[in-house]
Amino acid sequence: MDRLGDWAFENAMKINRSKSKAIRFTRARVNGPLNYLLLGTLILEASSYKFLGIILSSDLSWADQVNYTAKNSWKALYFTMRILKKCTSNTKT
Repeated sequence: MDRLGDWAFENAMKINRSKSKAIRFTRARVNGPLNYLLLGTLILEASSYKFLGIILSSDLSWADQVNYTAKNSWKALYFTMRILKKCTSNTKT
């Protein structure tokens, strides 16, 4: 992690340490906490994290991603149904 921090500094990149999370991808039993430091700041551990629109889970399960996608799909469907309820029949066809 120190090398990553040094590389970012040398290349004038800023890493937002408050948005950074440490995640361990395994189905095995977790023995102890991850103690990763980035530029002297402890990176918090998370069991799942949303990265580029995909929810990554430490147990390699897709359940969180599927639930998130289904929830957003239902929201869009209900919004569309609510809007179409107020429209005329010409608009719906």
